[in-house]
Amino acid sequence: MSDDSECSVPGSAGAPRARQLLLCGNERPLVERLGVEFFQQAPECPGVYLMRNSTDEVLYVGKAKNLRKRLGSYRVANPDRLGRRHLRLLRSVKRIELQECDSEASALAKEASLLRNLRPRFNRSGTWPSSPQYLTWRLSKNSFDLGVTRSLDPGWSFLGPLGLGAAPLRNALLRMIWCAIFPERGLTGMPAGWFQGRCGRIAAVPIPDKRRSGVGCLSQLLMDVRDGQVEELAAWLQKRVVEKCCPFEAVVRTADMELLKEMAVKRNQGTS
Repeated sequence: MSDDSECSVPGSAGAPRARQLLLCGNERPLVERLGVEFFQQAPECPGVYLMRNSTDEVLYVGKAKNLRKRLGSYRVANPDRLGRRHLRLLRSVKRIELQECDSEASALAKEASLLRNLRPRFNRSGTWPSSPQYLTWRLSKNSFDLGVTRSLDPGWSFLGPLGLGAAPLRNALLRMIWCAIFPERGLTGMPAGWFQGRCGRIAAVPIPDKRRSGVGCLSQLLMDVRDGQVEELAAWLQKRVVEKCCPFEAVVRTADMELLKEMAVKRNQGTS
């Protein structure tokens, strides 16, 4: 999240001191307010969490496959890693309500419903009235499939909901994965229309037998991106592409990687 407004809550006592703490990276507003025990005793299961202010208004709704691990990321308000808007959220939260779910899919469905009904002011994605969109993927027998869908099907891993950002992210990943599997062909060797994302709802990237073993980890690397960790995927892609390519391909590759890293930062900050 990013916001050009002040980090302090208007009218709050000791605002200058709070800003100094933020600059030092030492403030732990939620730990001070909720106690260490709250984070230690949070359930290690899928669920949703609702961050509320002093009037019990829901400020933010999030989903986690492991509530304890996800909530742990909120313990330190580090201004070097969090945007001002996100820092304001942490300083405004007085209570966090946890709702456990049977699975990550059910947590995702509950989060989507809460976002559309409550429209929390610190959520920027998922509050649209229409159906959300997901980036989905799977490793099939002869291909690695990337899709953009409005519903989740068994056997597919997913990232989202992402709204209108699902298609650009899929297209960026499609270009990068294609070049990693077929470095000798590059972007000019992609099927017609694929570079612009004209590949239908699902793009099946063929995997030659001799390269299948190297692609086996790709699904897990994308799962890490879903948790906000992009370094391993970036290293995997970089290892497989042609280092010396034409200037156009280098520019596209840089832009696609920046989009992927931006999305990972938002996942870490709980804004997507």
